Amino acid sequence: MVDFAQHRQALLCHDSQSIADYQSAMGQAVQAVAAWLQNDQMYTGGSIKQLRSEIAFNPSKEGLGLESALERMVELFLNKSLKVHHPHSLAHLHCPTMVTSQIAEVLINATNQSMDSWDQSPAGSLMEVQLIDWLRQKVGYGVGQAGVFTSGGTQSNLMGVLLARDCCIAKNWQNAEGKAWSVQRDGIPSDAMQKVKVICSENAHFSVQKNMAMMGMGFQSVVTVPVNDKAQMDVDALAKTMAHLQAEGKIVACVVATAGTTDAGAIDPLKQIRDITHQYGAWLHIDAAWGGALLLSNDYRAMLDGIELSDSVTLDFHKHYFQSISCGAFLLKDEANYRFMHYEAEYLNSAYDEEHGVPNLVSKSLQTTRRFDALKLWMTVEALGEELYGSMIDHGVKLTREVADYIQATDGLELLVEPQFASVLFRVVPQDYPVEWIDSLNQNVADELFARGEANIGVTKVGDVQSLKMTTLSPVATLENVQNLLSLVLSEAARIKDAIADGTYTPAID
Repeated sequence: MVDFAQHRQALLCHDSQSIADYQSAMGQAVQAVAAWLQNDQMYTGGSIKQLRSEIAFNPSKEGLGLESALERMVELFLNKSLKVHHPHSLAHLHCPTMVTSQIAEVLINATNQSMDSWDQSPAGSLMEVQLIDWLRQKVGYGVGQAGVFTSGGTQSNLMGVLLARDCCIAKNWQNAEGKAWSVQRDGIPSDAMQKVKVICSENAHFSVQKNMAMMGMGFQSVVTVPVNDKAQMDVDALAKTMAHLQAEGKIVACVVATAGTTDAGAIDPLKQIRDITHQYGAWLHIDAAWGGALLLSNDYRAMLDGIELSDSVTLDFHKHYFQSISCGAFLLKDEANYRFMHYEAEYLNSAYDEEHGVPNLVSKSLQTTRRFDALKLWMTVEALGEELYGSMIDHGVKLTREVADYIQATDGLELLVEPQFASVLFRVVPQDYPVEWIDSLNQNVADELFARGEANIGVTKVGDVQSLKMTTLSPVATLENVQNLLSLVLSEAARIKDAIADGTYTPAID
């Protein structure tokens, strides 16, 4: 016998007990988060070995009940989670989040709207279209609706190279009837597999290679060019590479420029790259997943000059816009280029609906079911205003320059790349320490501090050198916070350096 009372109580719905339980449990969850925020330690989960021993999934036929399940999740997950808002949590493009974003998540989750058809998200569909139009104008594309919210940079970059490749093939290949070739209809021409290339810098996001592989073109279709001493794409090398590929009979479908590389935060010379791509009729996609935050900057908007000349742009709002994961967007300059992925499903986006002006977002997206993540950005912009929002974005850029100066003035620390945006690449270099152990020392300093919950510092490579990284995008981190963190780095290096050199050290990660 079905107990519908229990079904209704478990479901978020128009039922008095369900509503009461929702209010009560949400209140408990908010209180638990408030208590977690009051704990000033960055992380309390311990090493991966310790954490693995404590986490176990325990399903049962009877179930724990909502209250007990929540208590268990607070202990198992919440209390063992990294505090991304902590001023010592600087390893990744992993931002602290706006209060507005958290509140918007409650509305998004409760309503569970799906953006694949207007009748599944009536208000949300109209709101997303307006926000896309606003973003297009910020970029410099002008008014329009050619764009869509995405899960993040990898998906947005996939849309950029996908449309660029299919546009390139349509221009350069014909079918048996003498018409422009359609990859969507007929697949990829056999000779296009080897002829069509995408170019990016050696510092571009790995999603360029990953996406081309997923598209069936393989890593071989991606040609990387070197960077200059500022970690930007070398435009002379780009021009030579494109000329060389053309001489070999290759066709460059797309150049992917980066506005904010993952490690150095470098912004490629966008205008010069556009000039070169114009000579060869190549699509320019700009991966501004990080640097796109400067669209709202009060002081540094000029760093993105040339972004308006691109054919498509990637933006991520769960980076330097401080939105909760996930929240990104893809913008397309010429809406006509959406024809390369257009598809009509009668039950979602019929021709009848389009004729009557019903928003058709699913035809602009690689996803079908999709969250209304645009609400987070909409609510934040309206609540804060552009000036305060821009101030929070600019703080990270200014802090980075102060931190770089401090590192250069501090014995035992070395700045590896002159910072441009909001990233600091540096390393510990104890005086008279054996060169062969410096890479290991830097790696293990980061691991030790994380295992103890004191700091989260990134570890990467600058050339062949092991580097530490601080992504200083937090709008509440201060120079004093970072100085304290660097003191921890130096102290930890002093503590473990001899054990590493004499072979008696046991890594914290083990």
